[in-house]
Amino acid sequence: MKRIGNLYEKICSLDNLYLAYSKARLGKGKTHGVLLFEKDLNANICQIQNELITGTYKTSEYSIFKIHDPKERTVYRLPFMDRVVHHAIMNILEPVWTSIFVSNTYSCIKCRGIHGAVKHLRRDLKDIENTQYCLKFDIRKYYPSVDHEILKSIIRKKIKDNRLLDLLDGIIDSAPGIPIGNYLSQFFSNLYLSYFDHWLKEEKQLKYYYRYADDIVILHKDKSYLHALFIEINDYLVNHLNLYIKSNYQIFPVDSRGIDFVGYVFRHTYILMRKSIKKNFCRRIAKLNKQRITLEEYKQNICSWLGWAKHCNSRNLLKTVIRYEEIF
Repeated sequence: MKRIGNLYEKICSLDNLYLAYSKARLGKGKTHGVLLFEKDLNANICQIQNELITGTYKTSEYSIFKIHDPKERTVYRLPFMDRVVHHAIMNILEPVWTSIFVSNTYSCIKCRGIHGAVKHLRRDLKDIENTQYCLKFDIRKYYPSVDHEILKSIIRKKIKDNRLLDLLDGIIDSAPGIPIGNYLSQFFSNLYLSYFDHWLKEEKQLKYYYRYADDIVILHKDKSYLHALFIEINDYLVNHLNLYIKSNYQIFPVDSRGIDFVGYVFRHTYILMRKSIKKNFCRRIAKLNKQRITLEEYKQNICSWLGWAKHCNSRNLLKTVIRYEEIF
């Protein structure tokens, strides 16, 4: 694999840093950190550039807090200046790293989000004979479990720019595992499993394989094959990536249970919303149906669920719970 150098100067350029600033502030323009940064915007951009060029940039202290959405997670938040640095790095590295990912890797990749996964899985389930059984699993405490030395070695398979490698090493070592909340973390998480993806697709020659972050689905016509494959997968993850599969992994017939993946439940002939999403949708609708609001206000309050409903067999659900027929 060809390794790429001469990237660091592109990251440090003023044009790239201003672009990174504009991306980092999207949706956050009124927050205290952004407003403070913008009080002396040019000086702050120049400070970032100077620290990067001289090699004196160090990741700031994190503010750490917990969220419950739906399960407890520890979130690491950096000051806005550090987020600009992360965007500056990804402006240059995103096309480099995206070129490594197999086509069935989703999550945080342009044009390959949840609905890209839905589209591909829906298409492949038309091959009923060869998708009778599903192996589904995810990684135990994936983000906190990422081994820094292994991640650094994976990065070095594609990048040979020493100044950039030093910068990335410092960001990686700034927190345990991969910190949830960092912009770079979503790319690190995909990168860490990228060669595992290639092993499954190229060496094991899996046709029906899908990964969204650390949530993995494999389809095959032979249940015994999936049991044997699971043992090999477990060995690979432990020995090469120091990762462990959750004990709730499943191997099951697709039509008897359905594949719970990326917010939907897939069967060969139809797709439904995940039960928890549907419940939240129905609770919101029940409250709205008791209020005197316009059709436009009604739609605005449920637009995210309508987005989910658009990609599955939900017409009967919408007809049952929604007050306005114009919506569906």
